[in-house]
Amino acid sequence: MNSLFGKWTDNVRKSWLLLVLSVLISVFGISNYARTAERIYASYSAFQRSISITALEKFAENGELTEDLAVYAKYLQPEQITELRQVLTSQIKVHPVAVSQFLYTSQGEFMLQRLGEVIRTKSGESKPGFHALRSALILAADQPGGLTLLNILRSYPNSSINIDLARTLQISAELERLVNQTNKAVAAVSAKSDTEAANVEVNNLPTLNRRGKFIAKKQTLKFFDVIRGRLLTTDIYLPNIRSSVPVIVISHGIGTDSSNFRYLADYLTTYGFAVVVPNHPGSDTKQIQSLLNGSASDISQPEEFVNRPLDVKFILDQLEKLNKTDARFQKRLDLQQVGVFGQSFGGYTALALAGAKINLEKIDKNCNQETLKQTWNMSLLLQCRIQELQVKQPVNQYNLYDARVKAVIAVNPITSSIFGKTGLNEIKTPVMMVTSSEDTIAPALYEQILPFSWIANPHKYLVQMESATHFSTIGDGKAGAEAVGLPSKLIGDNPKQAQSYMKLLSLPFFQTHVSDNSQYNDYLTAAYAKSISTNSMNLSLIQNLTTTEVAKAVNIQQ
Repeated sequence: MNSLFGKWTDNVRKSWLLLVLSVLISVFGISNYARTAERIYASYSAFQRSISITALEKFAENGELTEDLAVYAKYLQPEQITELRQVLTSQIKVHPVAVSQFLYTSQGEFMLQRLGEVIRTKSGESKPGFHALRSALILAADQPGGLTLLNILRSYPNSSINIDLARTLQISAELERLVNQTNKAVAAVSAKSDTEAANVEVNNLPTLNRRGKFIAKKQTLKFFDVIRGRLLTTDIYLPNIRSSVPVIVISHGIGTDSSNFRYLADYLTTYGFAVVVPNHPGSDTKQIQSLLNGSASDISQPEEFVNRPLDVKFILDQLEKLNKTDARFQKRLDLQQVGVFGQSFGGYTALALAGAKINLEKIDKNCNQETLKQTWNMSLLLQCRIQELQVKQPVNQYNLYDARVKAVIAVNPITSSIFGKTGLNEIKTPVMMVTSSEDTIAPALYEQILPFSWIANPHKYLVQMESATHFSTIGDGKAGAEAVGLPSKLIGDNPKQAQSYMKLLSLPFFQTHVSDNSQYNDYLTAAYAKSISTNSMNLSLIQNLTTTEVAKAVNIQQ
């Protein structure tokens, strides 16, 4: 989900009011350059008005509002008109091959079908312009200016584009409701954190900004699971300590690899942890490269729901053996005191290892076609793939829990259907859930904030980063890595700040709940989070949130 999936949800927060005119904007991928398109026809019931492509071009290039565009523009505020102009020319830098391969995956085709609800190639045509949309997106990505809304229109392979304005307005309302609910939930978490932080002084706490006193040495080992046929290339960071030390496992998300979290691995090692960072085959950068060169047909396979936790369990088993026999380790690993940090699909992995159970009843309820047609939670597309695996081999036969795991941090995890309330209630170990207010891949409200309220374990923390995205905590990968580049809007304005937060919070969390070092307790408070928070990325931390509080904040039924 990390490297390709997010490119089609870029403006899922700030552009909803423009949807009256814009299915013309990025959520729907209609833009102002069409190779043969001349006009866009917007219909509402029996009424129909049109906008010429030329008019949109002039507006984008110099702000000129021609007569047919002015009819629509009069319904928008000046700032919305300015934003529309920016949206029309905003570029997503992505290779056309990446666009093509993604749009032929099941996730890509699902998104095209959603776009096709409002876009038709001919007036009154019953079948949406599915193939025309895909063609336009692929061709636009190959234009000199890249993938912009204008270039998509220029590349549209029909002389006219027909938009169902009534359905567009309906979807606009749905999206605006989702955004408003998320904003209210974010505000409620922030307010509760501020209340908890009031009148608490943390000025005397030693800073954690500097590296620790130990030197980190990295080595790469290869483990092969014969039964599952998986080669697990794993980075291991060891501190220069001869005594036994706790172990932290870092699980990357889809489309990234172990190199994207070396910033965190190196930092934790200097404070006396051994850090293990596996590469999960089937959902790493190599899988994305296979997708792009045509040797793979999807972003990841449903088997990864069980393979990823089993990867970690297998590596821990192998390290237990090496810890006794290999001179490089010499019993330096305390493999009964393990913490797991995971991002996105890695967050799911961490929660599964902590005891969260896959909830097939919830999956069946939320993954029927009617429900999926109505959702704008794109992470459900990944979660629902567990149904494909269930057909092949029942998932309940696998034990994904690992008793060696004493605490987990799940950053931007997918949770709402794959676990649901019943599955998350099974977690008995301390858990920190991290959410980003601008996450359009695993939306904060439905994938982290509400699910956090379902966790019954008293040792839990919700960390909220405002202005951060699904990708903000992902560090730079190794040179030459196959990861697909992300546009700056998807990464966020200040990823280094988000990554700093991960270091400054994961250290005290793991020290407290894995190393049993109580002197770090004061760092796991709202007051500490407030003390390190910045204006560019407000940080909140709370330790309790009820489902009733969430429902009241966003006005949803429990």
